[in-house]
Amino acid sequence: MRMIKRESPSLFPMLSDDFAGMMGLRPWRWLNDMEDESAVLSWRPQIDIKEEAERYLVHADIPGVDPKDIEITLEGGMLTIRGSRKEEEKDEREGYRRVERFSGEFFRRFSLPDVADTAKVRAHADKGVLEIVIPKAEVSKARRIKVD
Repeated sequence: MRMIKRESPSLFPMLSDDFAGMMGLRPWRWLNDMEDESAVLSWRPQIDIKEEAERYLVHADIPGVDPKDIEITLEGGMLTIRGSRKEEEKDEREGYRRVERFSGEFFRRFSLPDVADTAKVRAHADKGVLEIVIPKAEVSKARRIKVD
């Protein structure tokens, strides 16, 4: 039993880093490693995509992101959302001062269906949620054909 306990601490970070790398997640950091770390961490906002009769709606959770720091592009049937956030949280009280900085860039890309009217796409950000409206092209809407 002692041998398992000795092996576990070195096995867990290795498996965690491999899993996190495959999933695009931030790997587990041991406390003593955090002191040396100064890299900017990336993050991925959660995205919801909904199809309606007349349009597609894309909602992205982007708390702390200024709309001017978001870039949306359409090229070759691909919708790309790219941006960055920079936040600073300060807490000063008698006897101590704490400052935390959160920053990172994100990048999400989606293939649009052929029925999307890319010329009429519009976007709006409000209260930490980015909404992208992608109308369907007129020719792509279903119509009923009468049989004679």
